[in-house]
Formats: sequence, structure tokens, C-alpha cells
Amino acid sequence: MRQYDLKKFYPLILILVCWFLKPPEELSISGYRMFVVFVSVIFSILLQSIPTAVSVLTGLTFSVLTGLMPLKSALKGYSDSTTWLVVIAFLIAGAIIRSGLGKRISILSIYYLGRSITGLGYAICCAELILGPVVPSNTARGGGVLAPIVDSISKTLGSSPSNKPQRAGQYLNLVGAHANLITAAMFLTGMAANPLVSIAALEVFEIEFGWLKWAVGAIVPGLIGLTGLPLLIKYLSPPNIESIEPVRIRIKKELQTLGSWTRAEIATGIIMVLMLLLWLSKSFHGFGTTTVALGGLILILFFKVVSWENMVKNHKAWDTLIWLGGLLTIATSLKESGFIFWFSGILENRLLDFSPTLITLSLALIYFYSMYLFSMLTAHIVALSGAMFLIVHNLGFEPIIIICLIAYFSNLSGCLTNYSTGPIIIYFGNGYVTPSAWFKIGFIVSIYHIITWLGIGSIWWKFLGWW
Repeated sequence: MRQYDLKKFYPLILILVCWFLKPPEELSISGYRMFVVFVSVIFSILLQSIPTAVSVLTGLTFSVLTGLMPLKSALKGYSDSTTWLVVIAFLIAGAIIRSGLGKRISILSIYYLGRSITGLGYAICCAELILGPVVPSNTARGGGVLAPIVDSISKTLGSSPSNKPQRAGQYLNLVGAHANLITAAMFLTGMAANPLVSIAALEVFEIEFGWLKWAVGAIVPGLIGLTGLPLLIKYLSPPNIESIEPVRIRIKKELQTLGSWTRAEIATGIIMVLMLLLWLSKSFHGFGTTTVALGGLILILFFKVVSWENMVKNHKAWDTLIWLGGLLTIATSLKESGFIFWFSGILENRLLDFSPTLITLSLALIYFYSMYLFSMLTAHIVALSGAMFLIVHNLGFEPIIIICLIAYFSNLSGCLTNYSTGPIIIYFGNGYVTPSAWFKIGFIVSIYHIITWLGIGSIWWKFLGWW
């Protein structure tokens, strides 16, 4: 049997080896075995030998068959409103892409802002910012919409992976990749796994860190981060091109090809704006985030922007439903079985002698740079976010700072490697940036994020009265 085929059995082997071992002192047998299932699922996700959804379903099924949880509990995550928020947002995102609105927004951003190579960088950031709140698949908007456009622009400027990549392509691909992570951090619906952090905050601290609060906390550091990013990347990877006139000519032709706004684009655009307005005004009308998203989906179907037949073919949405709902169940079971409390207690005992500020800062930095050990942002969030929250909770510290840092760092930490998430892999796969350059620049960008979000962000959260 080929090595590739054997990889899918490694998590099963891990379970069989660890299942009958004696649990650590003060940890229940159910808590220990739930942790074994959890580690095996995360290990399987990291190996990427089988789809993420299959890994999660296997873990749930094994838990039910071994009596760790009843079937009803195993399916609990699929009834969570936040899980369905992401699924609905995926379906709406499909309409944005299928209608052509996503491409038009990107092209218009480049047309109006792309008057220099730096302007092209800002155009990419602008397109990401517009699409970020309503396209929860960072891979769809970054890898599916913007990355092909960035690649095309680079080649129009005479820059390809094999010929003068530093002329323009390296710069533009780096801006696109890192801008995607910032917009993913700025919105609860910016990345599919973000709700896992929001749910953990609610379970541990009983604090609702929903769509509006997430966005309000991120707006200042996020906009500052996006504003400085093209300039930072230009310093780290300076393009050596003087004129982008070929791009200007090509973009004009692209606009001509697109023609007038279609009925589908107009309808989708109006629905997007309406959803954002309703999300921002929740305090006035009381409609929940998921309710608003569901209403937007119904309007898209009502106005026939996308047919139901095409919508049900959006496998990304249904795939996300399976793995997100399942991971939520597994993460909750770790808490209910007592493992998270046991683990956080061990860490607490080692941190008691330090000040609250130092502990919070240390936990945030550990969380950020532990991303080096993970190959997926989702696995990183599931594995560590809840434990970080519980440590702070049990020590009695002010929770909002650690909630903000974990929420936003969950995406920003993806800057460290060239394999952290879908759009990063796609941008790196365009071939303009070497692995060594990606890691070097990514580390410097990580310092930029920490200064922006920990420094300026904490001041902004103080201004909001959050701490």
C-alpha cells in the first residue's frame, strides 16, 4: 500500500495505542478518552489525507459507538445558530461570485485606485475589505476571486514566476495574501472558523462576541493594518517597475467586457448593503445575525439571483456545515468531560506568580506563534482557543482583552507560513515568492500585526470601555 494511503490510518492507530492507557492523575477516564478522540481528529486534519468533514464525522461516530456521548449530543453542534450563519453566508457568497459582483468589485477597485504599483496594492486591500463581511470563505474571495486577477495583472506587467517575479508579481501576491488575513480577522463572517472563537467566549465567559461587537473591535486596528500593509510589503519586497499603464489598458478592456451592471449584480449588491445595515443596527430592531443572513438568502432566491438547483451544488457550504458543527460538538465535549478544566488548571499553577497583564500577553503570543505547529487555521483555533479562555477565566482576569486577541490573532497568525490556509496556499502556489522569502516576510508582518492589534487595538478597546 502506498504511503499516501497509509496516512489516513495514522489517527486510528493513535486512538488504538492511547485508548487503554491510564489517564493522568485527577483526569477522568471519559475526559482522557475524549481528548484522545480530539487529538486524533486534529491529527487527521493536519495530515490532510482525507477531507476535514470526514475526519470530524469519524471522530463523532467513534465517540457515539464507544459511549463517550449519545447520538443526540453528537449532533448538537449542527443546531447551533452560528454554524448556520456561516453556511448561509457561504451560500450568499456563491451568489456574489456567480452573479459577477465579486469580480466587478475587484476590477472597479483596481480601476479607481490602481494608478501606481502601490495603488494596485491598495486596490487589492479595498476589494478584500468590501467582500470580507459577506464572503466567509477566505479561500473563495482570496483564492477564487482575487488571486487569479492578481496573477493576471502581474503577468500583464511583464512579471511571471520564471521571469522577473520581483518586477511586480512578488509584491502583489504578498499584498493579496496578507490583506486576506486582515479582512478575515475583521469580521465574524470573514473566515469560516471564526464562530468557534465566538462560541467559546460565550461558553466560558458568558460574553456575546457577535458580529457587530467583533467588527467594532476590529475596525480601527484593521483599517490601520490594511492602510500600512502595501507600504510595509513595498519596503520588504520592493517592486522594480515604473509604469503600470499596461494594466490600466487591460482593466479598461475588462470593464468594457463586463458591460453594464446586470440585474443579478444590482440585486446582489442591494441585498449585501441591506444585510450589512441590519447587522450594524441590531440594537434597534433586535434581529439576530443569523436571522438577517437567512433573510438575505431568501431575497437572493426570491429575486432569482441564483437558482435553488445551483445553490444546493455549493459543496463548500455543506462541507463547512459538517466539519464546523462537528468540531463545535467535539470542542464542547472536551469541556463537558472535564478535560479543559484539568488542562487549564495545570497551566494556571505555573502562571500564578506572574501579573495579569504579563500572563494575558504571554498567552496571546503563545497562541499567535504556535501557529508554526499547525497546517490549518481551523485546527489551531479548535485546539487552543478554548484552553486560553479558561486559563484567564479561572485566574479571574478581565476577559475582553484575551477574547479580542484570540479572535483576531486566529487569522492574523496565518501570516507566519505558506501553508496556513487556503488563500495563502493559492497565492504561494502562484509561484512568485520563494519559501524562504515567504517565511522571512511573514515573520516581520507578524510583528507588524502584534504592534497594530496589541498596541493600537488595546487603546481602541479601552476607548470603547471594554476594559
